[in-house]
Amino acid sequence: MNEDTPVVPVAAAADPASGPMPPRQTARSIGSIDLTGGPIAKTLILFALPTLASNILQTLSSSVNSIWVGQFLGERALAATANANIIMFLMFATFFGFGMAATVLIGQSVGRGDVDAARRAAGGAIGLALLFSVVIAVTGWFASDAILRLLETPAEAFALAHDYLRVTFIAIPASMLMVTLMMASRGAGDAVTPLRFMILSVVLDIVLNPVLILGLRPFPRLGIAGSALATASAGTISLAAMLVWFYAKDHVLRLRGRELAYLIPKIEELRFIVAKGVPMGAQMLVISGAGLVMVGLVNREGLVTAAAYGATLQLWNYVQMPALAVGAAVSAMVAQNIGAHRWDRVTSITNSGMAINLAMTGVLIALLLAFDRAALGLFLGSGSEAVEVARHIQYLATWTFLPFGTTIVVIGTLRANGAVVPPLIILFLSMFPIRLGFYWLTYPALGGDAIWWSFPLSSLASLAMAWAVYRRGHWRRAMQQPGVAG
Repeated sequence: MNEDTPVVPVAAAADPASGPMPPRQTARSIGSIDLTGGPIAKTLILFALPTLASNILQTLSSSVNSIWVGQFLGERALAATANANIIMFLMFATFFGFGMAATVLIGQSVGRGDVDAARRAAGGAIGLALLFSVVIAVTGWFASDAILRLLETPAEAFALAHDYLRVTFIAIPASMLMVTLMMASRGAGDAVTPLRFMILSVVLDIVLNPVLILGLRPFPRLGIAGSALATASAGTISLAAMLVWFYAKDHVLRLRGRELAYLIPKIEELRFIVAKGVPMGAQMLVISGAGLVMVGLVNREGLVTAAAYGATLQLWNYVQMPALAVGAAVSAMVAQNIGAHRWDRVTSITNSGMAINLAMTGVLIALLLAFDRAALGLFLGSGSEAVEVARHIQYLATWTFLPFGTTIVVIGTLRANGAVVPPLIILFLSMFPIRLGFYWLTYPALGGDAIWWSFPLSSLASLAMAWAVYRRGHWRRAMQQPGVAG
C-alpha cells in the first residue's frame, strides 16, 4: 500500500447550504497561506514562523512579568504567582485537547472548501470554551483557598497567592476564548492574525504590570493583584480587538446571522470534540505530570542541583519552541491537505517538517552549548557553583530535543486525521515506565546522571513508537466528521 493513500477516502461532500469557498474568502484574501498547493517546505516555514514568534513572545512576557513581581514585591509574591500559574496551566491543558479537536475539523473543512463546516467547528469550540471557562471561573473564585491548601502553598505566600489566583480566575473566560480563536485561525491557515494580537497582548501586559503593581498615576496601587489584573486586561483588550478584526476583514471563521447558532454545538459535534479532545488534553497532563515527577527526583539531589535544573529548564523552554511551532504547522497543513484529498503531499509535509525542525533545533542546541556558561549565568549568577552542574546537565541531555521534535512532528501528522489515542499511549509509556524505569534501574550505578540520561532515552523510545504507528498507516483511515456523509 502506498503510504500516502488512505484506506478509506475522507468524504469530500460540502454542506449544500454553504457550497464551495467563495472566491473572496480564499486564503490569500484573509492574509492566510494556501496550505494545499505550492512548494511544501517554503509554505511550511512561512506558516510556522508566526506561531514560533507567538510562542517566544508569550514566554518572554511571562519572564518579564516575573521580573516585575520579583523586583517590586519580593520572593513571597514570586512564589505566589508560581503556585497560581501551575493551576492555570492545568486548566488550559484540560481544554487544550478540545481546541485541537476543533482545529482538525476546521483544517479539513477549509481544505475541502466547506466554509460552513469550518464555521460550525469554530463556533462549537468557542461555545464550549465559553461554557467551560465560566464554570471554571466561578468554581475557582470560591475554591481558591482549598486549591492552594491542596498544593501545600507556603504560609508566607498564601495570602498573596489567594489575591493573585482570584483575579486570574476572573480572567479565564477572556483568556480561553483568545486561545481558542488563535487555534481556530491557525487551523484555517491564518497564523499571522494570532501573531498580531499576541504582540498587542504582550506589549499591554508588560506595560500595565508595573503601572498596576505600583499604582502609577492615575491608577491605584494594587500589588500582586495588579499583576494579575494587568494580564487579564491585556488579554481582554486583545480579544476584543481580534474580534473586531475578524469582522472588519470578513475572516473566513467569522459568524453572522443564523451562523451565531453554531455557538451552541450540536450533540454529534460535541461528541466528536469530546471524544477526540479528551485524549489530546490528556497528553498535556501526562507531560505535566512527568515534569512534576522529575522535579521531585531532582530535588532529592540537593539545592545546587535543583537550582541548576531550574535554570536549565528556562533555556530548554526556548530550545523546544521550534518543535512545537513546526508540529502545529504540520498538523494544520496535513489536515487541510487531507480535506482537499491531497494525500500525495502528506508524506512530503511530514518529511519537510522533520527536516526543518532538525535544522532549527540543531542550531539552537549548538548555540546554547557554545555559550552555555553565559546563558546560565543570567539565571544563576556567574559565580554560582550551580553553573557547572547545569553545564553538565546540558551536555548530557540537551540533544534530547532533536528526537523530541521529530516525535512532535510525527504526532502532529497523526493528529491531523483524528488519531489521538496512539500518541497518548506513546507519551505515557515513554514518560513513565521507560523514563522512570531507567532511572530506578540505573541510579545505583549512575547516581544523579540517571535523571539526565533518562531524557534522551525516553525521547528516542517515543520517536520509535510514533514512527512505527506512522508507517503502519492505520491512522490514514477516514475520520468520520459530524455533518459529513461517509
